[in-house]
Amino acid sequence: MTLKPIVTRTVDVVEDYHGTPVADPYRWLEDAADPEVLAWTEAQNARTQAWLGEHAPKRERIHERLTELWDYPKDSAPMKRGGRYFAFHNPGLLNQPLLTVREALDAEPRTLLDVNQLSDDGTVATTNQAASRDGRLLAYALAESGSDWQTIRVRDVDCGADLSDELRWCKFSNIAWLPDGSGFYYSRYPEPGSVPTSRQNSHNRVYLHRIGDPQADDTLVYERPDMPDLHFFAEVSHDGRYLVITASIGTDPRTRIYYRDLASNGDIVPLLDGADAKYEFVDNDDATFYILTDRDAPLGRLVAIDAADPAPERWRDVIPEGGTPLAAVVAAGDRLVALMLIDAQHRIDLYRRDGTFDRMIDLPGIGAVEALSGEPDDPELFLTFTSFLTPPTPYRYDLADPDARLAPLLAPAIDFDSDVYETRQVFFHSQDGTRVPMFVSHRKGLSLHGDNPTLLYAYGGFNISLMPAFSPTNLAWLERGGVFAQANLRGGEEYGEEWHQAGMLERKQNVFDDFIAAAEWLIGNGYTSREKLAINGRSNGGLLVGACLTQRPDLYGAAVCEVPVLDMLRYHRFTVGHFWTPEYGNAEEDPEHFRFLLAYSPLHNVHSGTA
Repeated sequence: MTLKPIVTRTVDVVEDYHGTPVADPYRWLEDAADPEVLAWTEAQNARTQAWLGEHAPKRERIHERLTELWDYPKDSAPMKRGGRYFAFHNPGLLNQPLLTVREALDAEPRTLLDVNQLSDDGTVATTNQAASRDGRLLAYALAESGSDWQTIRVRDVDCGADLSDELRWCKFSNIAWLPDGSGFYYSRYPEPGSVPTSRQNSHNRVYLHRIGDPQADDTLVYERPDMPDLHFFAEVSHDGRYLVITASIGTDPRTRIYYRDLASNGDIVPLLDGADAKYEFVDNDDATFYILTDRDAPLGRLVAIDAADPAPERWRDVIPEGGTPLAAVVAAGDRLVALMLIDAQHRIDLYRRDGTFDRMIDLPGIGAVEALSGEPDDPELFLTFTSFLTPPTPYRYDLADPDARLAPLLAPAIDFDSDVYETRQVFFHSQDGTRVPMFVSHRKGLSLHGDNPTLLYAYGGFNISLMPAFSPTNLAWLERGGVFAQANLRGGEEYGEEWHQAGMLERKQNVFDDFIAAAEWLIGNGYTSREKLAINGRSNGGLLVGACLTQRPDLYGAAVCEVPVLDMLRYHRFTVGHFWTPEYGNAEEDPEHFRFLLAYSPLHNVHSGTA
């Protein structure tokens, strides 16, 4: 079927960027509510559906197989509170998982919350939840249709009924219970309409909510009108003594930490106020705070800071910077559980509280730890482990047993024979000689004749490590003889903050060079050909696909560019794009940013006859 292109009208709009005129003939398409834009969108969708309709029988077979592959029980690692175990469970094909509770680890689970009952189309979801320390109450946040707005409610765990509490205008809020369960801290934004639309994602504030009180009576705890773009993450230390508030701006990894001594109900004071590095609160021993940071340690280290004397020269290394990134630290039992990144795979090291190395926890193979939870006064550690070929599986580990091994809480049964497939890690060199890792999954015994359909996926940004992950969609691809490759490009955090910085701002082209080099490696090593290679990415990964498609259109047979960022000169004007300027830059405010953004902006690099 030959599809005729839809003729799109153009307008005479020229924007001046620091003395350089840039035409924007499709500016009128920015107004998504305009009837003409809606009609244009409907016409594009109809054109796509007409083409897909030509392949309906083949698509139906794929749909049936995907349904079979998705239909397996899915369970999260439990969170333990007050002797109860809270976890998510999906028996197969529910739109949203059930939140369950057990009175003991070997007891039958009881459904505590089923959000599928709140909508007919399954678009109401839980975005956050936290049980009180005694396990008696559950606070949970709901979002509708993928919205960032959250509504927090409270449920009685014993009877399963909601209380009267309802907290609105929250986004990305944590829920931090008081030790006695009488209330919790949370953060919220101004009610829509009370501030200009352009400032709706500003003026975040921390409040204390007391159970049973209306939201209007909540106590304002912390705000920063002098820095309205700060977002706050409030938590209460495990010993109940401190309120700890971490402040950040957008996607900038650099943070600030403030605290209040709840025993004296004193002022909120800064612990780390420079925003010169990443700071993450882990735990405390009285007034000594354990902080995970990359200050003077691009690969990360855990330091002990005396709250009364927090000057950096007084810090004590607990887990010093090593040769591989320290991704996370959890205080559990009497140990510090360190999640290490080794060439985009996870390893778990155990340390005593004084920083003495104890032992490693053996993981099942090439894969990733998706969840890691424990409490300082409990030796039970829970985690979820997954790989490209095995579903996320919850495990328990007894920190009190020096000979302990990971014990699976269940083994998900899926209609897929993983034994006939394999994943291996390869390394290739980018244009500037940088060594970049990539995972490649395929059927065992694959012939490297250069004609295998291959899907190359990557992200490369916002210091997000792209880890091995299970996907039924990828399994269906492998079953049909496909190769799945996942490249760990610069811009992520696979090798620490320096790896991230090597793929941001004026160095963003490194990310595209890495991706192009990955494609060339797959072709050059006989996995596939240019005609059989497809590339895929989402969001920042969609930008990646768009940029590589315009720079090297000859290198790929297909491109799947999902929810991309394509107009790099104006992206910051829409939705939450202004939060991304630390990563990408701002073409309107900085002439140097304009120069490098224009050089790769996919919208501005489409050329007739190529892409």
